[in-house]
Amino acid sequence: MTAPSRAQAMLAARAKASQDKRKRALAAVQALEAAGTPVTATAVATAAGVSTWLAYADGVRDHVQAARRRQAEREPVPAAPPDRGEPVTQGSLRTDLAVAQEEIRRLRAERDKLRARLRLQLGAEIEGPERAELIARVASLETATRQLAAERDARAAEASHAQRRIRELEDDLTAARESLRRAIRQANR
Repeated sequence: MTAPSRAQAMLAARAKASQDKRKRALAAVQALEAAGTPVTATAVATAAGVSTWLAYADGVRDHVQAARRRQAEREPVPAAPPDRGEPVTQGSLRTDLAVAQEEIRRLRAERDKLRARLRLQLGAEIEGPERAELIARVASLETATRQLAAERDARAAEASHAQRRIRELEDDLTAARESLRRAIRQANR
């Protein structure tokens, strides 16, 4: 398969997936309306398993609004809140509440998961510097130990050399004293 045909195949697959989602959304609108369940964008998205963005997209939004109008004609509608501009029914409020509660549950679970990951990450960060610090400290102690051992060995060599020199000087001193005694004895005779 060549690159252009792969791209065409991918585009075709994407277009088919988009059409399938739109068909599911429209079927959900019909099913909700037939069941007497209030038709809202959120309810349609949940029932169809699509994003709420698709429920507000052109082509689907028209069907949702039409279904809402038909339902509103059948039911007495309480006064709509000024900010929504849409008629509100008890059923739509219950649906919106159920959807909101489900979203809250999902968000809480996600929050708890993210908190757990953050705890692990912070724990790793806290342990990380200490561990690196310990490694650096051990390395510096090993370097200091090697330096001290080298200095000790140098001092031991110097001490050994000094001891030999002392013995030589004591031998020289003893020899000089003996030589001085002989010279004094010969001078006295």
